[in-house]
Amino acid sequence: MRSIGEMARDSGLGVSALRFYDRAGVLVPAWVDPVSGYRWYGPEQLEEARLLARLRRAGMPLADIRLVLAGWSSADTDLVRTLLQGHLRRLEQGLSDARGEFSTLRALLDHRENPMTSLRTATVKLSVSAVELAAALDAVRFAVSTDPELPMLGGVLFDIEGDVLDVVATDRYRMAVARAGIAGHGGSRVQVIVPAPLADAMRALLSGEEAVQLAVDGDRVTLETGDGGRQAAGQCLDHDFPDYRRLVQLPTGRRVLVDVPAFQEAVRTGPVRASEVRKPDDVSCELSVLKVTDDGAVAICEDGDDGQDHVAVNREFLLDALAAGAGDQLILEFGAPTAPLAIRRPDTEDTYSMLMPVRLEN
Repeated sequence: MRSIGEMARDSGLGVSALRFYDRAGVLVPAWVDPVSGYRWYGPEQLEEARLLARLRRAGMPLADIRLVLAGWSSADTDLVRTLLQGHLRRLEQGLSDARGEFSTLRALLDHRENPMTSLRTATVKLSVSAVELAAALDAVRFAVSTDPELPMLGGVLFDIEGDVLDVVATDRYRMAVARAGIAGHGGSRVQVIVPAPLADAMRALLSGEEAVQLAVDGDRVTLETGDGGRQAAGQCLDHDFPDYRRLVQLPTGRRVLVDVPAFQEAVRTGPVRASEVRKPDDVSCELSVLKVTDDGAVAICEDGDDGQDHVAVNREFLLDALAAGAGDQLILEFGAPTAPLAIRRPDTEDTYSMLMPVRLEN
């Protein structure tokens, strides 16, 4: 007999997924402890669980998965083959439809592109407080992507407009934005993506309190200090950064002020759940499920404590965002369960991070 944890490890299905498929009657444990409610699986169920995991990764609907498992256990190979072929045809048709839509979208993008208004071709020279720029880089660095298939996210966006510099990073699952005041520009908007190693080299120079000089010349960016002319310079990433401003127009939700050290300890030591693995290359992570209590505090939910307003987020990402907030108090802003969790500083609306929620199986 395998425990639910052992079955999750050996089959590729998460613990919460196994509970879900038990409740759905798809993969029912061989025995459930009547006292503790703990689930145990028989040796023959491992093959079914692995088959179920493969069908989930292939995106098969639950109703068809139930039929495939029934046919598999009864050795009805004709039924299984028919269901698999039918699902494959639907996937192929869906892929054909998606290719047609993407072809249209590419044509629309080509039509919208105008090299004469590129945000990367301008020459800019400005000064910025070393303290403010250091704080901005510290606030966003944790959110830089390391995915080689998304090179446009492998750096920090410097978004220069008027008398402000917005520093932005995202890896799709989290995003961080911070702002620093600048002088000497006052012109039109300019954007450059500073590669992560160059951003780190810039941060290493920001040890003083004096203003530093930032220059953008075409595809090259340079940061120079005033104490002896130390500098970090290099090529910008030759990509377009996503329009992050469209992602931050969030409706105001419930705002809760948290004591950061106490909340960090609660997250580190509190209950966690395993995330669902939805694709072959996805990696399971530990989730913290958050709720706002009746007295206006934020609590970490125990397993089984599920509610419509609860929000599940990657625990590691949450701890990173709390550390990057660099304060004893931060505001957690909750919208809908499917909306990002915003983490803001109490003293400014211009520095914040957002974590994408993770859907829990019901």
